[in-house]
Amino acid sequence: MWKDSEAEIDFLDFDYLIGVLKDIIDNEDLLPATIGVYGDWGSGKSSLIRLAMNDFEENKNIVCLNFNAWLFESYEDAKTSLLGSILDKICEEKTRVEKATEIVEALYKSIDKLKLFKKSFLFGMDIATTGGILSALSILINESVKKDHTNIKEKITENIKNELNENSIRNDIKEFRKQFNDLLEVTKIDKLIIFIDELDRCSPDTILSTLEAIRLFLFTGNTVFIIGADERQIAYAVKSKFREIKGQEIDIGKEYLEKLIQYPIRIPRLNSKEMEFYMICLLLQKKLESDKFAELIDYLNNKKRERFLDFNVDYELIANFDKDVADDTRDEITIAKQLSPILSAGLNGNPRQCKRFLNSLSMREKMASFRNVDLDRKVLAKIMLLEYFKPVLFETICSNLDSKGMSSHIKEIENNDFQKNKEYENDSWVKNWIDVEPSLSGINLTKYLYFLRESNKGFSTMEPDISKEGKEILKQLLSGSEIAEKRAIEESKSLGNLDLQKILEILYSKLMDDDNLDNNSFKIFMRFAEMHKDLQGDAIKYLKSINPDKIKIVQAPLITSFKNNLENKEIIDDFINGLTSDVKEYISKEG
Repeated sequence: MWKDSEAEIDFLDFDYLIGVLKDIIDNEDLLPATIGVYGDWGSGKSSLIRLAMNDFEENKNIVCLNFNAWLFESYEDAKTSLLGSILDKICEEKTRVEKATEIVEALYKSIDKLKLFKKSFLFGMDIATTGGILSALSILINESVKKDHTNIKEKITENIKNELNENSIRNDIKEFRKQFNDLLEVTKIDKLIIFIDELDRCSPDTILSTLEAIRLFLFTGNTVFIIGADERQIAYAVKSKFREIKGQEIDIGKEYLEKLIQYPIRIPRLNSKEMEFYMICLLLQKKLESDKFAELIDYLNNKKRERFLDFNVDYELIANFDKDVADDTRDEITIAKQLSPILSAGLNGNPRQCKRFLNSLSMREKMASFRNVDLDRKVLAKIMLLEYFKPVLFETICSNLDSKGMSSHIKEIENNDFQKNKEYENDSWVKNWIDVEPSLSGINLTKYLYFLRESNKGFSTMEPDISKEGKEILKQLLSGSEIAEKRAIEESKSLGNLDLQKILEILYSKLMDDDNLDNNSFKIFMRFAEMHKDLQGDAIKYLKSINPDKIKIVQAPLITSFKNNLENKEIIDDFINGLTSDVKEYISKEG
């Protein structure tokens, strides 16, 4: 199995993006700088930055810090935790800061003062009044300071008031920037590189506080900030905190980011060939000894540079490197070529989701091995594709095996006969799945489905996560706002098949939770299904499971609109024929 973390080797064709990132950091004429590495969740942002920073970490005069913003959330103010982490990193090498002791102490004192200032607001204090300060003292001073120590208490109160004077804080910020610049000069730090990771997983307050630390304090000297995040999530956080300017169509989130981030680098989604190469690398990594694998990757990367636009890994290419390796890895190459076209489209080119699919595949194989059962990986992989992307059809097949463990549904579908599954007759995903080798028609599926049985009903323990973008769209769909719903349905066009499938399943579950078939839930379900052609087969299967007596005349226009959007309108007739006469009559008349 593969660890779900940033990669130490470039399997994602990021060499050109890594080159651009390193070039910006290397160019002192461009510093100080803020660089945004933007991409979807799981697109490889952390891997790209990690690979780029490796070379710089070997230079003793360059200080590199990996700051995980999400790790500090809820424990400490993001602004001060970032500043403190940077100082801690600089001070790790004691000989470096021997000549800058006073500067370091002054900087730590400024951070402590900011912490106290922040804490005062957390407890609802007005720092300009003694009453507010006294409220904080119940937390900030020792319990021994009670009625008998009034004078001591008053002195402490006065000291804190002086320390937290707002004018003093403003001056302290200016002084902090100067002292920080002095520190870099005295310690002979040529470059300070801070990689801020997981920022898009944080709350809007934490995101803004971290961005303010960059903007207000540390934009000085040869400092480089690299923010790895989903650009949309950061913009959303900014937008949620600042109101739109009335009368002007200004995207505040976008404007804010463009002013703060000077050099945006956007990670493209993997296409089918890139996904294939990524999968081949992952599979070969587990198949070969580490030294042999490293040699092979160098060889493949050199070949790829020669003709990167039409580069293709096959048996002959690897045989030219080492025939024994080619013979040993033939199945791995076949699996990657078998899965990559469908996974690339279904997962929207997301490498982390691809790795999770392969981990699930590996877990099923391990489960079988513990029971001394041999599974054909190619067969298992093809069934899992159905499990991941067409769970309704997968459940139909699981529920209709004959005594030999074979499925007439699969046999008919693979023969392009959709009499039993008319809903999928024009489903392009299913058509592509049919072409994936091997054919499953004559295979006993009993042992395979045994190790997939936790996904036959309800949610699978190995079920892939919905992406953050998908969760945000789902949230808007369920918000109760007509405007938000329409926007979410439109924005869902950018999602991969996996996200779309999971959202449809959740919408259906919500629909079935209501005994009276809530009209708003039904509307969202139907409009979402209507928007996405490859969901329509599953949507009809879901509709057939609803008690037809629950469908009301008010819902007839939604069914009519859905039917009119179908390529083959007859596939929904079985469902419509079971509806009450008034609903059926309306659909017949309008459809």
